[in-house]
Amino acid sequence: MKVSKVIIFCEGDANSPDSLLLNQIFLGEEHKPSIQGGAGKFGLTNFAAGYLLTTPAKKQKYIMFRDRDFDIQPSPEPKLLQLNRPKSLFLTHRACMENYFLNADFIHNYWEYKYQEKQNNPSSKWGHGDSPGVEEITDWIESAAKSLKDYQAVRWALGNISKSAARKQLKTTWTKGSGELPESLTLSDCHEEALKLIEDFREVASPVNQENFQHKLNEYQTQFEEDKFWTEKQYLIWFQGKDIFREMYKQMQRQGHNYLSLWKLVRNREAIANLDITQHPDLMELKTKLREIRARSPEKTT
Repeated sequence: MKVSKVIIFCEGDANSPDSLLLNQIFLGEEHKPSIQGGAGKFGLTNFAAGYLLTTPAKKQKYIMFRDRDFDIQPSPEPKLLQLNRPKSLFLTHRACMENYFLNADFIHNYWEYKYQEKQNNPSSKWGHGDSPGVEEITDWIESAAKSLKDYQAVRWALGNISKSAARKQLKTTWTKGSGELPESLTLSDCHEEALKLIEDFREVASPVNQENFQHKLNEYQTQFEEDKFWTEKQYLIWFQGKDIFREMYKQMQRQGHNYLSLWKLVRNREAIANLDITQHPDLMELKTKLREIRARSPEKTT
């Protein structure tokens, strides 16, 4: 009996962390899905629709999978998340794909492996020295997150008050692009920049105002100051992984360490092959979703 192939549409290209992580999730599967990347999150639905023009959606089984970002709060238990529509769209439980690589053991093991490889093979191009160890990498991650807590509170507040408006019109950052950090991470400077965004947006979305923003900002500040938020490492779920990467990079530079490029790490197939996917129930849930979709009669999923 012929088994129909399911398509997973995701952000980025074939070499993006999204595509590489999805390939790792389904590695060794008898009926591996076709993974198609090629759009940002706001264009993902249109990208999928365009791709399926030659194969009507009612015949082709597919899902869309992307970063959660600030679109919805994470659930208490790790699982795939969904917005109201389309029903074929699933979101990561953690803020973005990069968050799944924020694991000190994973980073240390790859760093140490490449260093030992260099010792055994002088022609190796590895130039980052030996790993500083799990404990120091753990400290880097937490220290970076603590530096970002006010910035993340502001981003969450902006994301929350924009839910009733056209989301694409209100940005949650004033930087040039995803993964870029502002020059200043202080609450006062972040607050000032956020107010500028709000004033620009008020004409098209009346619920987006300084009063609502301040109320939500206070809520997120309180949450991000709680002891359990840090002891339970909730920042790995709530904070944007791209931002943590960037801040870790800055900290390693300041310390003069032979810092490892985390951006290259999450695009390295060899490294990703050693990521323990089973630690993340939401990623494992994708396998279940695909089995369910494959078992259904063909139908339109948008």
